[in-house]
Amino acid sequence: MTDPLSLNLLLVKEHVGMFKAANNYDIYDPATGGLVMECREPDLGLFTKLLRFTDYKRMTPFDIRVQTPDGRQVVRITRGISILLSTVDVLDENNQRIGGFKQKFFSIGGAFTVRDASDTPVCELKGKWTGWNFRFMAGETQLAQVAKKWSGIGKEMFTSADNYILEISDALPDHGAVRKLILAAVMCIDMVLKE
Repeated sequence: MTDPLSLNLLLVKEHVGMFKAANNYDIYDPATGGLVMECREPDLGLFTKLLRFTDYKRMTPFDIRVQTPDGRQVVRITRGISILLSTVDVLDENNQRIGGFKQKFFSIGGAFTVRDASDTPVCELKGKWTGWNFRFMAGETQLAQVAKKWSGIGKEMFTSADNYILEISDALPDHGAVRKLILAAVMCIDMVLKE
C-alpha cells in the first residue's frame, strides 16, 4: 500500500448527503484511484448534530480523524465552539499537537494563518471569494494548492457534497508537520470558510 503522506496529488471526495450532520470524506490517489485515507467525525454529540442543520453550523465544534483505511491515525483536527473567528488545533498520530490555524479577521474569501506547535506562522492559506481556489503560501513560495473539482450540476445543486484536488509541493518532506497541517487545512476550508 502507498504511504499516503508521500503523495503530492490527492483527490478529496465528500460523502454525498442531503441531510447530514457529520462531515465525512474519502481521500484517493488520483493516479491509481485507490482509497488512501478516510476522514470521519465519529463522536458527534446530539446537540451539535441538531445545530448543524441551523444557521449556527459554522459555529459548531468538530473533532475529525484522518486515518488510513486500516485505521491508523494520520492527523486529528479539533475545534471548540467558534463565535467570530476559528482557532483549530491539529494533532499527530499520537494526539500530540503539531500546530493549527487561526482565521484572519476581515479577510475577503477567507484566510488562515497556519502555525506550528509553538504558534509560529509557517504559511498562509489564501483564497478568492469568487471561486474555490486556495494556495498555501510561505512568503512568495507556494507550498500547496487546493481547488474544487466540479462534479456535475445535479449533484452540486441538490447535495452538499464537494470534491477537491490537493496538490502539495514535492519540496515538502513526506512526514513533516507542514505536510500534515496542509492536509488538515483542506478539511478546515470546507467546514469553516465554505459551509
